[in-house]
Amino acid sequence: MTTTSEVQVAGREWLPAARRIVVKVGSSSLTTIRGGISEKALAALVDTLAERANMGTEIVLVSSGAIAAGLAPLGLARRPKDLATQQAAASVGQGLLMARYTQAFGAHGVTVSQVLLTADDLVRRTQYKNAHRALEKLLHLGVVPVVNENDTVATHEIRFGDNDRLAALVAHLVHADALVLLSDVDSVYTGPPSEGGTRIGHVRGAGDLDGVRIGSAGKAGVGTGGMATKVEAATIAASSGIPALVTSTSAASRALAGEDVGTWFSVSGRRKPVRLLWLEHLAAVRGTLTLDDGAVRAVADRHRSLLPAGVTAVSGDFEAGDPVEIADQSGHVLARGLVNFSADELPAMLGRSTRDLGREMGPEYERVVVHVDDLVLL
Repeated sequence: MTTTSEVQVAGREWLPAARRIVVKVGSSSLTTIRGGISEKALAALVDTLAERANMGTEIVLVSSGAIAAGLAPLGLARRPKDLATQQAAASVGQGLLMARYTQAFGAHGVTVSQVLLTADDLVRRTQYKNAHRALEKLLHLGVVPVVNENDTVATHEIRFGDNDRLAALVAHLVHADALVLLSDVDSVYTGPPSEGGTRIGHVRGAGDLDGVRIGSAGKAGVGTGGMATKVEAATIAASSGIPALVTSTSAASRALAGEDVGTWFSVSGRRKPVRLLWLEHLAAVRGTLTLDDGAVRAVADRHRSLLPAGVTAVSGDFEAGDPVEIADQSGHVLARGLVNFSADELPAMLGRSTRDLGREMGPEYERVVVHVDDLVLL
């Protein structure tokens, strides 16, 4: 079987040759203003994706719409702002959304599955491996995984915040050839089209977006993102090795055929581990570790793990495994990392060698504070 590493998607014209694509669709493209699922819109999207899947392309669909689909059954007029009601709406709506996908894809002979993820699933090593293995097996079996954030159990602290950024991380999780972000807007524009804004067809780097006015969530009020989060997600993907296309759901068929639609984000960097992407772009840091000059050089210049001997101060409230900022004596943040000790444990360890700590406090303290594999320079 052809592996994704054998396919080089250099430009949108190569999308027809892509073997594995992550497609994200937003709430505004799937639901009505009243909150119900638009059967017509969902069926049109599924027709396009199922045709491509039946041609042999592996498709992962990251789908918003669960909370929006749960609004009408709960008698809610608009997307709730409080987390508890969002969780309730997601719990009701996710089953409705999957039922529609199962029926629509099934009409084309395509099997779908439900995969619900939280940020922990893509950051903690054990959960990451499980998520990767499950998705790989589903794709190998010819299934289209339908991925969504697990809104029913996610907390504010561990949320992706929107499915655009989730899709960027999922694209890395499955080593996709390309990421396609669909909404109700056909391209990124230099400003509102009604005010003379023009389409941006190709983004080669961040400088191409200087001075661009990018909109937020749409009028329907059923989504969380808008064009700003799609541009951010496309940039995250492209800057770490995966090209991305931002376009409208109605143009999905033309986009996958490689036609000149939407805004194409060319690859502008090398692929990174998904947890480092999360750390760099999405993590809600829980504290700060301040380093002496020697530790700053070791971490920033020589890209070494952070030892307790180099830490001079600790602030914040965090547990082992939480993301923290790493700063120099002047307060300049130079990196982020996943810390191996809690904020309560670290003060007694500052400035001391791991050998002394292991001898005095036990072998579990003879470890680095942040391992180089769990650290990203900013």
